[in-house]
Amino acid sequence: MQTQTYDPSILVEYGYRRAIITITVVLCTLLEILDTTIVNVATTTLMGNLGATVSEISWVIASYAIANVIIVPMSGWLSRQFGRKLYFASSVALFTFSSLMCGLSSNIWMLVFWRFMQGIGGGALFATSQTILKEVYPPEKIGMAMAMFGMGVIIGPTLGPVVGGYLIDHYSWPAIFYVNIPIGIAAVFLTLNFIKDNPFDKPDDKGVDWLGIILLIIGVGSLQMVLEQGERKDWFESYFIVVFFIAAVVGVLGFIARELTAENPVVDLRILTKRNVAIGTLMNFLLGFILFGTVFVYPIYFQRYLGFTAQQTGALFIPGAMTSGFLMPMIGIMLSKGVPPKFMITGGFLITAVFSFWSSMIFTTGTGQEFFFWPLLIRGIGMALLFVPLSNMTLGGLQGKDIGQASGLSNMIRQIGGSISVALISVLSERITAQHRADILLHVTPDNPLLQQRMAGATGAMLQHTSDISTATTQGYALLDFTINRQASILSYIDLFQYMSLFICLSVPFVLLAKTYKLGAGPMSDAH
Repeated sequence: MQTQTYDPSILVEYGYRRAIITITVVLCTLLEILDTTIVNVATTTLMGNLGATVSEISWVIASYAIANVIIVPMSGWLSRQFGRKLYFASSVALFTFSSLMCGLSSNIWMLVFWRFMQGIGGGALFATSQTILKEVYPPEKIGMAMAMFGMGVIIGPTLGPVVGGYLIDHYSWPAIFYVNIPIGIAAVFLTLNFIKDNPFDKPDDKGVDWLGIILLIIGVGSLQMVLEQGERKDWFESYFIVVFFIAAVVGVLGFIARELTAENPVVDLRILTKRNVAIGTLMNFLLGFILFGTVFVYPIYFQRYLGFTAQQTGALFIPGAMTSGFLMPMIGIMLSKGVPPKFMITGGFLITAVFSFWSSMIFTTGTGQEFFFWPLLIRGIGMALLFVPLSNMTLGGLQGKDIGQASGLSNMIRQIGGSISVALISVLSERITAQHRADILLHVTPDNPLLQQRMAGATGAMLQHTSDISTATTQGYALLDFTINRQASILSYIDLFQYMSLFICLSVPFVLLAKTYKLGAGPMSDAH
């Protein structure tokens, strides 16, 4: 029997069909990424309306992330098993229905369950969209396809707090989930009518890798659980965290061993033997580390120490996000004209290092909004130079099912990089803050004239609200303690951003080891 030769040109779409497919998958990607951050600004409201504690509310965010990181690497395999059109449409439908049920939830654990289901559907949207776009565009326009996809990935986390804050302030908390429903229904209809199955994606006829699936769920799910809940449960002081950490180690090591030896792996880790996929996956980890780390620190700093609202905080990120969106099509054109992606990635990381170091120079207790405009704009330029070329470098030279495998794996690693970044920043921030507090207290002595001046001012301010000098003095010391803690925290953020800029610079040389492929080219013969 003659084997059908892989011919990617039969999947290419033109005209209005390609435009509709692009809009559909980019909107789905935007929704999925948006929902990773849109809930963050609703935690206080959810606690009040559902009678939940801070610990319980944390599961609303964690369950979505855990489901995402489990399903993303499996998306390529699931797409082959069930057919791309059916799998993508079913995932959109699950995401949409789960959004409805999230809004209708009457208690916290019902909401946690439907957020998990929403994450299962959403993870597929993220991973499969990239593969679809790469195949419906001709080789010379693949850079533009990745630019469209990148717009959703970069803009989504920025818009989340803005949209969420607006909906919470003007409507009620279920609105942050209901906003997905009309777009989701339209996306299901468009998927069924315009997206085609890939005829070269055949279901595995050698049986399902159930052991690989189980080990993936245990290993990656437990790892994400540790990263999401570690800080709240005091890390390894908690029996809960210790158990899940052991499960993560056993599960991840077992998963790696299984997938490297299985005849039909659910996630083919052997794709990492291709140099660009390995380097691209490493750089995606770094991208996730930077993207999620900065988005984690900045809002805390803005809201806790500068007194900004959630909407004000989100608005400060918009110029940078819009800059990224504006630049991405231009970067796609540059890639199409043959500009090597590894040089653009190098430039993107170096610009991001400048942003990180610049940020460390302006963190104070009274920095005005205007001082953050240019650093965040620089960040937007760096993100634009990173995402599209990085996708091109990672997927360059791949064909068939390898595209889905590499896309799912690199996207999973980027999400894990983001989770590790948030967990690491939380731990280091606490420890560095404690050290800075201790250093500051060395100068807080009774004979320090500056301390005497500060205490006199604080006590005088308190006396305006009470006639008791003893109470006013106690409140003055409390205010001093608050000021010291605030200063120590900001000093820790300065240190963290300087460390991050150094980490970025040390990682950049790995990019230069990558090969350059012509867009849409086949394997190694086209590399130079």
